[in-house]
Amino acid sequence: MARAIILLLDSFGIGHAADAERFGDKGADTLGHICSWMAENRKNEDGSPKFLYLPNMARLGLEKAAELSRGQRLAHTIAGEGAEISGAYTYAQEVSRGKDTLSGHWEMMGVPVDFEWGYFPDKPNCFPPELVEAIIKKGSLPGVLGEKHASGTEIIKELGEEHMRTGKPIIYTSADSVLQIAAHETAFGLERLYDLCKICYELVKPYRIARIIARPFVGSCAADFVRTGNRHDYAVPAPEPTLLDKLTAAGGNVYAVGKIADIFAHRGITKHYPAAGLENIFNASSSAVADAPDNTLVFSNFVDFDSSYGHRRNALGYGEALEYFDSRLPEILVQLKKDDLLLITADHGCDPTWRGSDHTREHIPVLFYGSGIKPQQLEPMPSFSCIGQTIAAHLGLAPLAHGTAAAFK
Repeated sequence: MARAIILLLDSFGIGHAADAERFGDKGADTLGHICSWMAENRKNEDGSPKFLYLPNMARLGLEKAAELSRGQRLAHTIAGEGAEISGAYTYAQEVSRGKDTLSGHWEMMGVPVDFEWGYFPDKPNCFPPELVEAIIKKGSLPGVLGEKHASGTEIIKELGEEHMRTGKPIIYTSADSVLQIAAHETAFGLERLYDLCKICYELVKPYRIARIIARPFVGSCAADFVRTGNRHDYAVPAPEPTLLDKLTAAGGNVYAVGKIADIFAHRGITKHYPAAGLENIFNASSSAVADAPDNTLVFSNFVDFDSSYGHRRNALGYGEALEYFDSRLPEILVQLKKDDLLLITADHGCDPTWRGSDHTREHIPVLFYGSGIKPQQLEPMPSFSCIGQTIAAHLGLAPLAHGTAAAFK
């Protein structure tokens, strides 16, 4: 019996998509621009460029997939010397209307988003007054702070002390379809924050908002406030059964690592491995692979690439995080069994050199590896759903409603 393992590097785009201009993202290129930035700005002790180095993912076809997506080679090789391709590689194009987390994950699991999410405008007091009033009333709050588009780390520096002094939670949003609530874990209370998010989850339904996100933090003042790993997403469920639902309904298992369970509203999940931070998520992923019986999908989301580096426009941090992930990848490779299928991919882009702080509309890498997979270039995938269709075929499930399975030669 087969298993499938998805290691999803959240926001790891490999070149702007064909429709990127519609999103203002023509020219965005998460991997390409990180590669160039590292060569230009990171130095060895002798002053020579210290290039981005991802030999293990390069062997699975990452550099070739990026070239296929971009129409040109990366500015500098990420492979080192003598690297031979051992995976089947290509890129995938998104068809969902948005470039958000839910759209990317749902489409990958067979449910493209063909409707428009609701968004809050980028202006002061961005939330409708009636929504704010309802949050205050139903949450029994003295008021709220924020009410604007903001960086999560910056807004707690700006308003965290006032929040602790007044008891008013900080509500804010971004270019995504989200309402985020920041509150101090002890001064406000973690469970109280979660309860408030559940209230808001119901209140935003008329506005077609995809997620409420709890953003707890700790510290004593603006100088030392830091967000904790107790983030929790309250996401609307997919409108149709996903691959996760179909696999569990057929008697299989889905082991969800990190925020995957939240993204799918804890539907179609057999076991949840909570983890925060790249090291902990990788450790949890390794544990899930070790635990997983036959007929299991292990699905991990490495959120820090997006939340800590992409949105923060931190090219150095992003590049070094990629190198850390790559250095540990062999730990997963040696755990694979004969019939396992490993996939390394992403859900959208978030180019750390791009203007603003939003996601970027990009192609995603599709890198398959397993003992039964012949090293090869695959045809570009016209929808993320082709990924789900390929995994469904590998696991012996009935075909999904969307996508075409990869033809491994």
